[in-house]
Amino acid sequence: MRKMVVGVLVVAVAAVGFGLYWFQPWKLWQDETVDEALPQTVEASEPADPPEEAEAAATPTAEPSTPAPGPRTVAGGELITHEHATSGTVKLVQLADGSHVVRLENLDTSNGPDLRVWLTDAPVKEGQAGWHVFDDGKYVSLGKLKGNKGSQNYPVPKDVDLAAYSSVSIWCDRFDVSFGAAELARA
Repeated sequence: MRKMVVGVLVVAVAAVGFGLYWFQPWKLWQDETVDEALPQTVEASEPADPPEEAEAAATPTAEPSTPAPGPRTVAGGELITHEHATSGTVKLVQLADGSHVVRLENLDTSNGPDLRVWLTDAPVKEGQAGWHVFDDGKYVSLGKLKGNKGSQNYPVPKDVDLAAYSSVSIWCDRFDVSFGAAELARA
C-alpha cells in the first residue's frame, strides 16, 4: 500500500510540474512592457566593410548626397480580440533603406507562453474564435513577442513577398491560438 501511495505522489508531482511548465499560469499576472522607438534603418547582418573599403567610404565625395526619406507607413490596421482581450495598432513601415518592419503601437494583450508575431495571408474576422485561425495558410513568424504591452518593432526578412500577406497575428505557438489580429489595409 505504501509503494502505491508513493507512486501516486510521484505521478501527481510530475503532472503538476508538467502543467506548470506547459501552461505557465504565472504569466497571467505578469506584464512585460516594451517601448521601442521606430528605427530609421534595420541593422544589416552582413559583415563589416574591409578596412580599405571603410576608408574609401569615409572619404567625402564631390557630389552632394540627397537625404534619404524617413520611415513611411505602407499598411496598417487596428488589433481586434480573438481569444484574449487585445488592442493596439499594427503598422507595416518601410524604412529609409528600403527594409520593412512590423510595428505594434500601444499593444495591450494578455501575456502567455510562446507568443509570436506572425504575418499571415488569412483574413481577420470580427468575433472569430482564435483557435487554428492562421496556421492553415501561409505565415511568416517575425519572432517572439517582446512584451504584451507597449510599442515594438519586428524586422521583416528581405526575402518575404509582402504582397502575399494581409494580416498580423499575436499568435500563441504552444496552443495554436490567436490572441488578437489586425487586417493590413494598404496606405
